[in-house]
Amino acid sequence: MYLGKKVIVVLPAYRAQHTLKQTYEEIPFDIVDEVVLVDDNSPDGTVEEAKRIGIEHIVVHEKNRGYGGNQKSCYDKALELGADIVVMLHPDYQYTPKLITAMVSVIGQGLYPVVFGSRILGGGALKGGMPLYKYVANRVLTLTQNMLMGEKLSEYHTGYRAYSAEVLRKCDYKRCSEDFVFDNQFIGQIFWNRFEIAEVTCPTKYFEEASSINFRRSTTYGFGVLNVSFRYFLARIGLLGWKVLGKR
Repeated sequence: MYLGKKVIVVLPAYRAQHTLKQTYEEIPFDIVDEVVLVDDNSPDGTVEEAKRIGIEHIVVHEKNRGYGGNQKSCYDKALELGADIVVMLHPDYQYTPKLITAMVSVIGQGLYPVVFGSRILGGGALKGGMPLYKYVANRVLTLTQNMLMGEKLSEYHTGYRAYSAEVLRKCDYKRCSEDFVFDNQFIGQIFWNRFEIAEVTCPTKYFEEASSINFRRSTTYGFGVLNVSFRYFLARIGLLGWKVLGKR
């Protein structure tokens, strides 16, 4: 418990067998009450490793649902367990679990209901080995998104996020995509419901075992992000109904 609030870390897992233990062992269990792992039909031993290291709450998809579908199961289970604060941490060890304490503190103290770990603040992305083309795409997309959505985030594409349960209940994340663009559709839900997002500087690591989508999938993702942002802009000026933005 942190200030009387139940903190649950969710791990959306796919092929995380070789990095799961290292990630899990760095979680600050002095403030984290439960850990949930959702395995998206991994072809490796992710589930067996999760059981071996003692993760109690494991959800297994019989069919691969995609990154967005994995997150939906993560949040469903966390809310079912009575979470007040939910931290999404990738089990590929690309993001350090050591920031969980700071992210939970921001929400637990009532400062912001959402916290993102930003790879851009402090220059952590390039230092951590982010490919140059992904860095450039990140900056161009983020600039465009900020202009269209009327916000000022340093990046929209981090996979390290913490939410208050209120945000998860009020924002209809189940209507978002099952694919990678889920994250940006959910950001649209957050801003549309007038929640604010805090950002903390986050170091990151790119290495062979860390998950990363290829150039083709990145391009598809980029166009999906632009689609979300333009539709959000049209909704802001009253030319498009907001509810259609959540459809898959």
